[in-house]
Amino acid sequence: MEIRAVIRDLEEIAPPEYAEEMDAGRIGLIIEGKPEVTTIACALDATPLVIDHALRTGADMLVVHHTPLWTPVTAVRGPLASLLRSVLAADLNVYVMHTNFDHARGGINDALASILDLSRIEPMSLGICGDCNLDARAIAGRLDAPLRTWGVPPLPCRIGVVGGSGFDPALIAEAASRGARAFLSAEMKHAIARSSPLPLLESTHYALESPGMRLLAKRQGWQYIEDPPVLAIWK
Repeated sequence: MEIRAVIRDLEEIAPPEYAEEMDAGRIGLIIEGKPEVTTIACALDATPLVIDHALRTGADMLVVHHTPLWTPVTAVRGPLASLLRSVLAADLNVYVMHTNFDHARGGINDALASILDLSRIEPMSLGICGDCNLDARAIAGRLDAPLRTWGVPPLPCRIGVVGGSGFDPALIAEAASRGARAFLSAEMKHAIARSSPLPLLESTHYALESPGMRLLAKRQGWQYIEDPPVLAIWK
C-alpha cells in the first residue's frame, strides 16, 4: 500500500487534532522510509531491540506510541546515531501516535478500561473514570506488573485511570469530581502523593500503555513487539 494511504488509515484511528500541544511536530510520520508499505510492526517504544526485530521480520513501517526524537536534535551521535543508522539504512518508516491515541476511541485508556472491566465509564480531559470491581492484587494481575498504593484505596470502588504519566493534580481532582475514590497512573512524584485528595495506585508506564498498542496491533493484523523495561524490586 502506498504510504499516503497508510497514513490516512492511521489518522482515522488516532486523528492528529486529538493530540496535546506538547506533541506538536512529534507525531505522525517522524522518519520517512519506503514509499510502499506491505508489513507493519507495532511497539510502545522504538528501542534498538524493537527496531532490530522489526527489520528481521521484514517490516516496512513501525508504529509506536513514544517518539524516539522527543527533544530537538542538534547532534547525532551515540545511541541515537546507532538507532537512526539502522532505521535509515533499512528505509524503515517510523510513525508515532502519542496523546492523539490516548484520546482516541479504542486507544490507550479504552484498552485499560477493557482490561480492568470498568463499568459506568466517563471520559475525562485525559483518561477515564469508571467503576472497578477488582482489588489491588487483581489489578496488578490484570496489568501483569507491580502495583504500589499511596494511602488506602477502598477497592473495589470507582477509580480514575490515566495511561502513562498521569499523576497530575488537575486530573486527580477531575476524577474525584466524577465520584472516583482512587486514582491509577504511573510515575508518581512525592509532592503529588502527599497532596492528593484521593488514594493513589501506581503501576509502570509500560504496563499502562502497552495494552493499548498491543490491542491496536491485534485489531489491525500487525505484529506486536514486546520490549518491557527490566524491573527489579528490592527491599
